[in-house]
Amino acid sequence: MGGHEWIDEHGELQSAAVTDQFDVVISLFTRPGHGPSPDRLHVVHEIPDAALLPAQIDRVAELAAWAAAQLRAGRTVLVRCRAELNRSGLVTAQTLIELGDDPRMAIERVRRARSESALNNTIFVDYLTTGLSVSSLLSGLDV
Repeated sequence: MGGHEWIDEHGELQSAAVTDQFDVVISLFTRPGHGPSPDRLHVVHEIPDAALLPAQIDRVAELAAWAAAQLRAGRTVLVRCRAELNRSGLVTAQTLIELGDDPRMAIERVRRARSESALNNTIFVDYLTTGLSVSSLLSGLDV
């Protein structure tokens, strides 16, 4: 799980680029010049750090299932967004659920590994704890 930006020990915003450190990169936010190398598998699906449409939730579920399959096959996978907190946290936590974690454990693992600020988007936490398929159906209802 990562981002396109990070804050160094002096509190300065730094740019992060990936080259060949991972076999597979899933980008939920992109910026030119941030990689990966052309010989790496790169999937781009930009989503907002906000409420998602049903099709976006469904795509998150597909990406997480695919990421889990890549990990099971022994490949290294990077899921990234802009700041490495919410969008990448959503896909990473769902990937952990695909790999056997319950939702609360997956959320806790993401926060422990990245930051207590990870998954601070409560909508994304609700998607994970409700289940993406149910969340997709509910978000498609006209209320």
